Amino acid sequence: MNTPAFPPNQITHAADPAALAEERDLVTAARGGNQAAMGRLLQNHQQRIYNVCLRMVNQADDAAELTQDTLMKAVQKLDSFRADSRFGTWLTRVAMNHCLSHLRKRKLRTTTSLDAAAPGAPNLRLADHLPQSREPEAHSRVEHQEGLHKLYAALAALDEDHRAVIVLRDIDQMDYAQIAQALEVAPGTVKSRLFRARLALRQHMNPAAVTYKG
Repeated sequence: MNTPAFPPNQITHAADPAALAEERDLVTAARGGNQAAMGRLLQNHQQRIYNVCLRMVNQADDAAELTQDTLMKAVQKLDSFRADSRFGTWLTRVAMNHCLSHLRKRKLRTTTSLDAAAPGAPNLRLADHLPQSREPEAHSRVEHQEGLHKLYAALAALDEDHRAVIVLRDIDQMDYAQIAQALEVAPGTVKSRLFRARLALRQHMNPAAVTYKG
């Protein structure tokens, strides 16, 4: 039985040929001044970008503002987009730059009590901390929501760089190469940073509070 992860963004980064072709056509049209095409591009990614911003800054109002800033920047800087990456990856990089800048200016540091790390290897997905999914009854749904809230609180307690790789990998479901492009770091840096981020996440979690019998 599979363990549920964070609710993923609805738009994935899978290389569907038809979707890629449509995206390229929309970008070309938008660069030519087609406002409808630009609007379609932004609409396709708006909710996904909002979700990324929300999990980065942990405040809905700030996330909404950062999303609007990201979309506005995309309109202004579309000519700087290079076709060697996907539009969504480029847009995520813009959003991440805004989020990281926002966090550093605000010096957001959420403090939580650190519990002993759970036994076993630290290189586990966020899903490994959550209850088993089996069309739960009411009390199981409550437990599941409590697990998510605990997980989101632990995510908010991480530093910006660690939070970014977890958000992009486990929530936005990017592969290592796409994360490297979005954060403008080497793929090897992504892997090592993700390992450290998941270790830090475990240290912020209380294993007893999110371990359930399947």
